[in-house]
Amino acid sequence: MPLTELYNSQVLALVGAWLFYFLIHSLLASLRVKRLIAAHWPGVMPVYRLLFNLGALLLLAPPIYFTFQLKGPWLWRWSDTIGWFTDGLALISVALFYWTSRYYDSSEFIGLKQWRKRFVVVEDQERFHLSPLHRFVRHPWYLLALVFIWSRDMTPALLVTALLATLYFWLGSRLEEYKLIIYHGDVYCRYRERVPGLLPRPWRYLSREDAEELQRYANSG
Repeated sequence: MPLTELYNSQVLALVGAWLFYFLIHSLLASLRVKRLIAAHWPGVMPVYRLLFNLGALLLLAPPIYFTFQLKGPWLWRWSDTIGWFTDGLALISVALFYWTSRYYDSSEFIGLKQWRKRFVVVEDQERFHLSPLHRFVRHPWYLLALVFIWSRDMTPALLVTALLATLYFWLGSRLEEYKLIIYHGDVYCRYRERVPGLLPRPWRYLSREDAEELQRYANSG
């Protein structure tokens, strides 16, 4: 097989690996699948989140492998001042990701809380609350991931991964919104009307006082 055809087939394998990952991840995260499992195998639910996160990590291995195994030409490489700037953006995104994670219940996010308390319910138990970054975008983790991805040097394989990840974060945020409205109801609808999803906009954000008022409204329900 000519080298060009071999490389193209490897790129297709990369696309397929990412699409398979996104499909399985979305299905297992959906309320429909979780309700189906809760109805037929309720004993699985206390460990469902743990198994979901473990499976997500394992399923990441093939697309990550294909991404870095493909040795294509550099499409662009940040250098000199721009390189320092993009590396700074990447470091800031990692730092903000860690900082924002402190505002989540990590034991519930991982699944340890559900396992320890033997939860069999489908819905998340964490109440509506806002981190400082949530005042500016509804999905700060997705935004920070995109900043990190697009601040890197790009080969064709990395560009394919970046494009597919961007598409998935956009679609995934919409799917997640469906669940958040079910979980939190009217308060999330109010929040959604005032704060953009992925990209900050200077004219759409919550002041600290507005965020506190919205959380008081949620806690009064």
